[in-house]
Amino acid sequence: MGQKIQFTLAFDESLEAYLQSQYPDMIDFHILSESLDARGASLGKKPKIHYQVELGLTNSPLGVSEEKFPNLGPLSGNLPIIIGSGPAGLFCALRLSEYSIPSLILERGVAASERMHHISRYWRYGQLDEDSNVCYGEGGAGLFSDGKLITRIKSSYVDYVMKTFVDLGAPAEIRYLSNPHLGSNKIRQIISSLTQILIKRNCQIRYKTKVTELIFENKKVVGVILASGEKIYSSHVILATGHSAGEIYQHLNTQNVSMKQKDFAVGVRIEHKRRYMDTLQYGNFAQDNKLGAARYRLSYESPQDKKGIYTFCMCPGGHVLSSGTQRDGIVVNGMSNFARNSPWSNSAVVVTIKAGVDFAAKNLLAGLDFQRDIEKKAFKISSKLASGREIPALTVKEFLQKKIQRSMSQLPKSSTPSGIFRANMEEIFPPFVVNHLREGLMKFDQKLPGFSGGESLLLAPETRTSAPVTILRDKETLMSLSHQGLYPCGEGAGYAGGITSAAVDGIKVAMSLIKSEKNFSPHLLPTKSDHDGATDPPWFAD
Repeated sequence: MGQKIQFTLAFDESLEAYLQSQYPDMIDFHILSESLDARGASLGKKPKIHYQVELGLTNSPLGVSEEKFPNLGPLSGNLPIIIGSGPAGLFCALRLSEYSIPSLILERGVAASERMHHISRYWRYGQLDEDSNVCYGEGGAGLFSDGKLITRIKSSYVDYVMKTFVDLGAPAEIRYLSNPHLGSNKIRQIISSLTQILIKRNCQIRYKTKVTELIFENKKVVGVILASGEKIYSSHVILATGHSAGEIYQHLNTQNVSMKQKDFAVGVRIEHKRRYMDTLQYGNFAQDNKLGAARYRLSYESPQDKKGIYTFCMCPGGHVLSSGTQRDGIVVNGMSNFARNSPWSNSAVVVTIKAGVDFAAKNLLAGLDFQRDIEKKAFKISSKLASGREIPALTVKEFLQKKIQRSMSQLPKSSTPSGIFRANMEEIFPPFVVNHLREGLMKFDQKLPGFSGGESLLLAPETRTSAPVTILRDKETLMSLSHQGLYPCGEGAGYAGGITSAAVDGIKVAMSLIKSEKNFSPHLLPTKSDHDGATDPPWFAD
């Protein structure tokens, strides 16, 4: 093994030149982590980069290890069914395929290469395909986001996920940057390459195949029913449907599958001119392309009720997108491409919604109803004041001062392809959400002076931060607590918070299935330090 070292350099100082000058016997090096520290840059302090590096020296070369996958052959009986081809479903299938175990993926939407056509029609003309949109289709909701790979979980599988992305064409830097991202343009290509590998390994993928029901016999899963009426039988079903699959939650509830309410968050997207935000954070260094578009993460806890107000899913140099899944609702999300070179930057600003406090404890799916009520109100206002496809928006100044300009003054230009119109946020959100958003925005402006100034714009509503329920599962087997053979998986089941953690959870479910069905336990099974079922807080989501 090589020698591990930690050090800090100025952001414009050459890493390789530094290492060569300090370690003349170095023959190779591997970056373990790299993080930008721009604190004080707005006051003239030069940004720096913290490194952790493993050196390959003449007498201590870098070690190389490779995981081996024996051929275990198919499971007995029918193929395991994976519902959903987001990161959780695809990485579950990938891990099974590495042990030569084929599977069947059922995806209600279309392939990644086709999704853009459906989504463009929605953004520009309001023509929503309820089975192929920003949330549904190959690659899942993360396909049309920033492609963030940030995660807080500690798992031996995180680096495996990153290495897989690199092998499929992602830049090598994602394995060591503290805030790695692929960008929506790159991740679409990578997901397409991943599915081609699965097909070559005898994994079957059926697109435009919506599962409407699970078939249970004596609390055991035996198959699924499709929207077409077709029945497909299997004694192993991996449920990786994503956090927007409201119909599945409703079906599981009728079947008495063990679930519980879960906290989530709702709010708005705040959008700034990218150069404005870069200057706020980098000062005179903002023009240096080496720093890239500026990022931020802000949080505040209200002393009155201990509610969190925070930013997350920050998209520097990105766009705000309409990402609803129902024709009578509007939802917003953020995305950016790999270069992050859009003239705008945006982030969610959301308020914690507490299960059983902010919505009824007796109704298991009350959180889903809470989200949908906000989305419907946004659509209703859009239909009244615009055409129904435009996104409700308001300047931060108007929102904070509670003075909406009813004159002909135009809103600042926005990145969204759907268009915007001036709307009163109090007609969309419950009063406590509006009040906490105002409270948080004022506090954020104190922490990052100018954050709530300039031509900052709010677009609403951001409601799909995470699943409103957790589908309960055993911590060891990862199988449903109530129904044998059903494996809740990923973000939609309440066990992940973005691309990386969802992919890791897919691998864990695959390994659990392999362990139980093949009696095979490699040394790289999840340890107790792995993500054990608690969802990443939304501000750590990918």
